[in-house]
Amino acid sequence: MVALGTAIDSTISLVLIIIGIALVVFVVMKIGGLLLKAVVGILINTVLGFIVLFAIGYFFGVTVQWTLPVIASVAVFGLPGVGTILLLKLGGVMLAVL
Repeated sequence: MVALGTAIDSTISLVLIIIGIALVVFVVMKIGGLLLKAVVGILINTVLGFIVLFAIGYFFGVTVQWTLPVIASVAVFGLPGVGTILLLKLGGVMLAVL
């Protein structure tokens, strides 16, 4: 009878450990999926920003110098960075070369 109780206790412990590991894996996958989704969104926004900045210069003749502040703002902010650069350009603000 004692051996049966010990076997049941070890089985319950094993089941609880497996459930705990599954829960940890689920949480890590959920957080990792959200992080991956955010990184992909930022990369897409950055690539679109560079494409739009190039296309505006090519099709509309608005020339923007590719300085470090321009590249950094488009790389970090994407399309809103392009909008800010264009507003500064139209306002006559020169972005200095660093």
